[in-house]
Amino acid sequence: MSDLEAPLRPKRKKIWVDYFVNFRWIIVIFVVLPISFTLYFLTYLGDVRSEWKSYKTRQKEHDENVKKVIKRLKQRNPSKDGLVCTARKPWIAVGMRNVDYKRARHFEVDLSAFRNVLEIDKERMIARCEPLVNMGQITRVTVPMNLALAVVAELDDLTVGGLINGYGIEGSSHKYGLFSDTVVAYEIILADGSLVRATRDNEYSDLFHAIPWSQGTLGLLVAAEIKLIPIKEYMKVTYEPVVGNLKELAQGYIDSFAPRDGDQDNDEKVPDFVETMIYNPTEAVCMTGRYASKEEAKKKGNKINSVGWWFKTWFYQHAQTALKKGKFVEYIPTREYYHRHTRCLYWEGKLILPFGDQCWFRFLFGWLMPPKVSLLKATQGEAIRNYYHEMHVIQDMLVPLYKVGDALEWVHREMEVYPIWLCPHKLFKLPVKPMIYPEPGFELQRRQGDTQTAQMYTDVGVYYAPGPVLRGEVFDGAGAVQKLESWMIENHGFQPQYAVSELSEKNFWRMFDAGLYEQCRKKYGAVGTFMSVYYKSKKGRKTEKEVQEAEQAHLETAYAEVDQPVD
Repeated sequence: MSDLEAPLRPKRKKIWVDYFVNFRWIIVIFVVLPISFTLYFLTYLGDVRSEWKSYKTRQKEHDENVKKVIKRLKQRNPSKDGLVCTARKPWIAVGMRNVDYKRARHFEVDLSAFRNVLEIDKERMIARCEPLVNMGQITRVTVPMNLALAVVAELDDLTVGGLINGYGIEGSSHKYGLFSDTVVAYEIILADGSLVRATRDNEYSDLFHAIPWSQGTLGLLVAAEIKLIPIKEYMKVTYEPVVGNLKELAQGYIDSFAPRDGDQDNDEKVPDFVETMIYNPTEAVCMTGRYASKEEAKKKGNKINSVGWWFKTWFYQHAQTALKKGKFVEYIPTREYYHRHTRCLYWEGKLILPFGDQCWFRFLFGWLMPPKVSLLKATQGEAIRNYYHEMHVIQDMLVPLYKVGDALEWVHREMEVYPIWLCPHKLFKLPVKPMIYPEPGFELQRRQGDTQTAQMYTDVGVYYAPGPVLRGEVFDGAGAVQKLESWMIENHGFQPQYAVSELSEKNFWRMFDAGLYEQCRKKYGAVGTFMSVYYKSKKGRKTEKEVQEAEQAHLETAYAEVDQPVD
């Protein structure tokens, strides 16, 4: 068997859950889609109502809501009440992992009112947003001004708070880094109820660098100031087909945005947006985008494609046409380009509604798409959820750019999941060591895509049912994820925590660096108040006893360090 050949697997005997999953589309069409559409519409009306208010009114409401949160935190009795969690229902989160930490006794703080864009400062080029502002909401506000966040995550429902405390990426991340790298300041309520503003160069600079990836376990985020950039009305998108083996596809992807002469910061050589989709082991399409004016887009001979219309071909299938017709260029309205993957949830929509991409469905019912991920989770139940954890993969592998080819071969060999999404991002070298960090000495290697200040990484997005599952063969989902995590640890990769994780606590801290995070946990009183990031991300139910014992161990360590005599 060659290195790229997948192992032979025996056939799997079907159980009742298989049949339920196959016909789940009935519940999606008649229950999930109508409710989703209603919720989207009501949310939109709420956003419009918020936009009608002056910034002064929004700020006044924000200040009042902050006071309520502080008052609520001060009501907590540490000896009787559980650890602090938000009051948000577990199924509302967009992530795929079980949000089971809320099954343990906890002290709820309601942040549901924090969903306003507080200010658009055109002079400082800053958007000040509350944590529940989502990407669809912020682009509706900024794009008409020819402004946008430097990194706009593709799915409408992704929130500012989730992208900061967790993980956020877009096709512009090869220029600006991850979503959290574009934040200028955080407004955080600490465990003692104090409100602080953390920036990269003030007295809370350690907290500023520790917040990304911390999953809200250092304090409660109530606002963030995020970098804005000037944009144009259209995105000029070039679709370039690539054919070859997986290593050759990886190199084609790297060449699409990383000059071989190392001039990575040259805007003339580097596109504004980049993504690649690997459709099978021998075919891919590399897409690059550059902002274009309305005048350029409407010149004679240029093709404008409004991909946001409900009846349009799903974006990943539209891009795939380049494999047959060859390289082509078109202009897409900028906001529609930002949210190009929303309607079909990348390609997950094909599993949720097998006929959802058909012409008749798109014309008749496409306006109902997409189903809300939260509702899909709310209607699946324990058995279906466990089935998806075993028979379905939603993982992102953040790996150094030069290891993308190896990662693709590993995914093919162990999972056989296609399509695969590739999106590059800078991982900056910082004066401190946060939870994720570049390889030591990367700047001396002068590899393609790297600069002196940042190592180029890539998100290898693996979302779909594995080949063995589609063929009816035995597949060990938990075992495959464990192997994936081991591979990432060995190759200095990182696993976003929204995904299902099989990591032990020891391996979690082999993948991520605990130093700055634990230092800030102790310094700012989070130990004993907020759950640790590992236990918040850990798969499976968390008993109150397990969580409290883990926190007590951290608490005793913190006190021991404080009580040490000074020489």
